[in-house]
Amino acid sequence: MDDEYSKFVRRMNPPRVVIDNDTCEDATVIQVDSVNKHGILLDVVQVLAEVNLIITKAYISSDGVWFMDVFNVIDQNGKKIRDRDIINYIQMRLESNASFVPSMRDSVGVMPSEEHTSIELSGTDRPGLLSEMCAVLADLHCNVVNAEIWTHNARAAAVVHVTDDSTGCAIKDLNRLTTIKELLCNVLRGNSELKAAKMTLATPGVTNRDRRLHQLMFADRDYEKVERAELQRIEDKGSRPHVTALDCSQKDYTVVTMRSKDRPKLLFDIICTLTDMQYVVFHGMVNTGRMEAYQQSAAGFDKLMTALNLMLTSLYREFYIRHVDGLPISSEAERERVVQCLEAAIERRASEGLELQLCTDDRVGLLSDITRIFRENSLCIKRAEISTKGGKAIDTFYVTDVTGNTVDPKIIDSVRRQIGQTILQVRRNSSPPPKAPQGTTMGYLFGNLFKARSFQNFKLIRSYS
Repeated sequence: MDDEYSKFVRRMNPPRVVIDNDTCEDATVIQVDSVNKHGILLDVVQVLAEVNLIITKAYISSDGVWFMDVFNVIDQNGKKIRDRDIINYIQMRLESNASFVPSMRDSVGVMPSEEHTSIELSGTDRPGLLSEMCAVLADLHCNVVNAEIWTHNARAAAVVHVTDDSTGCAIKDLNRLTTIKELLCNVLRGNSELKAAKMTLATPGVTNRDRRLHQLMFADRDYEKVERAELQRIEDKGSRPHVTALDCSQKDYTVVTMRSKDRPKLLFDIICTLTDMQYVVFHGMVNTGRMEAYQQSAAGFDKLMTALNLMLTSLYREFYIRHVDGLPISSEAERERVVQCLEAAIERRASEGLELQLCTDDRVGLLSDITRIFRENSLCIKRAEISTKGGKAIDTFYVTDVTGNTVDPKIIDSVRRQIGQTILQVRRNSSPPPKAPQGTTMGYLFGNLFKARSFQNFKLIRSYS
């Protein structure tokens, strides 16, 4: 009866979305009012991530039965959102029942099963792993049409969409699927006997692909310390995200604060992890602040300084959370686990290494050939996004050398000559993240919010900020 009553209340009070390009000078303001339910914050942030919007500020309030959030967003070029298709899509997704509205992005198994077979993989990371996986798929006459691969803390996870290279459709033969599973598991297992490799055929559904990657990594416990990974990253310990979880005993919340280098979809990664860990964000604040690396510059270096300042941005987040059972974090073990999992969520999608973009006509075995060349030149793929659009393969790779350091430019030149200078382009080399603060302070930026719960006061806080 309670569930039916909640559904009735939501039907009588549908979400209201206001998209405003006039209030703020440098961002589009998106205001969402809705009846509160578990997971609604993730639903909203996921929609904004799907259309590649960057959240520069956010104010979250969902204490009680009502959900009131405000997001300042910009596009990938730092401009306001003027595209009517994107604006209409955001309103349609957020003001409708999300389970009946298709996503603009690929999701795990969301396409009809006739179009592709969706494979989920997780196992121990090592140099050349993606190359070996692609070689196996090519030998089995599987064509990779879309894929995303993440590595973190000596673990790897992937969601791969494949088709039969002769029919261009999904693979349905059970014996063939069993062979694919066995061979891929052997590749993932390698010489490691510490952790078993996992490979599943995803059933059709609506789970966001990025969320599935987080879930695969989380299930593989990539947030735990690994000796090999720690040794590789010992020089970068000062640049890791800074996460704290402290008690707010007077209001019975746990206050989680985070500071890290900003990047696209970072808020989605954080909210996704908290939601899957069964925590609810009741209040929160997100603020992106640019760290001015240089106060003055010669006229000839203005463009260079602007580029540096755009790269050197940090994101500060403060969330008031409780577990879904209504209780705050109650033990040091739980607190440590939340901190470790949030650090892992921030790091998984970090653009570590040199960014390479490949664009060429798609063909069967292309990905196998490209990754083989990378492996033969001792390039280690840290993250990859594979897509096929209109017969074109558009792939992005983040690579380092086998020790995790920056790749020698001579090696990159050699790789580009083998693949094609116009086919493989160097996009950028990731800059090191800003150094995390040494001290721990808790701002309680939402202290006054508990004293004034009306939305008018909430909007005053937004205006003041």
